[in-house]
Amino acid sequence: MARAAVPGGLSARRAWREARLVERRPESPSAVTLVLEVDDWPGHLPGQHVDVRLTAADGYTATRSYSVAAPQDGDRIELTVQRVPDGEVSPFLADGLAVGDGVRLRGPVGGWFVWRPGQPDPVLLVAGGSGVVPLMSMLRARAAAGGPPFRLVYSVRSSDDVLYREDLATLAGTPGVEVHLVHTRKAPEGEVRPAGRLGAADLDAPSRDGAAGAPAEPTCYVCGPTGFVESAANLLVGLGHAPDRIRTERFGPSGP
Repeated sequence: MARAAVPGGLSARRAWREARLVERRPESPSAVTLVLEVDDWPGHLPGQHVDVRLTAADGYTATRSYSVAAPQDGDRIELTVQRVPDGEVSPFLADGLAVGDGVRLRGPVGGWFVWRPGQPDPVLLVAGGSGVVPLMSMLRARAAAGGPPFRLVYSVRSSDDVLYREDLATLAGTPGVEVHLVHTRKAPEGEVRPAGRLGAADLDAPSRDGAAGAPAEPTCYVCGPTGFVESAANLLVGLGHAPDRIRTERFGPSGP
């Protein structure tokens, strides 16, 4: 992909910027969305991420990467942070950062795992846990600009772990968008699909008219922990999806 298609020049994306928290929204018992106002933000595409740096009073710094959860909105960006037990950065961002506080960040980062309004092909999104964050940015961009059919397959341990519950319900009620939840440990009462790991039967592709199961050649975006991403990508290849149409983004434990 040409670099010119990515917002901002390379030097602009590498620059550290001051960001100020202007709003925080709880998303689940363990996750919160932070709305940040960033000085001279160069813009971003759905699916990209940023690096966030915290600096302690003694000069010690810690940097972590977080996907952007919403499409371009002036100088504002949204990050959804999942609190990691015994984590070094996420507990502070999730619990300690107050409205008005500042952090430093740089980006946007990434040019492959993105969706651009105007792409004509159907889209199959496959998320594991907080891997839904960059996919939510794509869904929101599609809702704002219109576009081809989208289908989100979202794997969570239980209903308590679902992020963006209200937004997903609203999006699922719009033409051309389908949301399919996969509960791996505990399914809600009355749920047709029993609890269990993601399987091939969950990965129906969206069709040109938005109905699941009809033949289509979607672009597939898979995001989540490494094991989940590898399993989901293998399932997609086994279902006949071309490997070059499967885009993956994975995350794992991070440390100093």
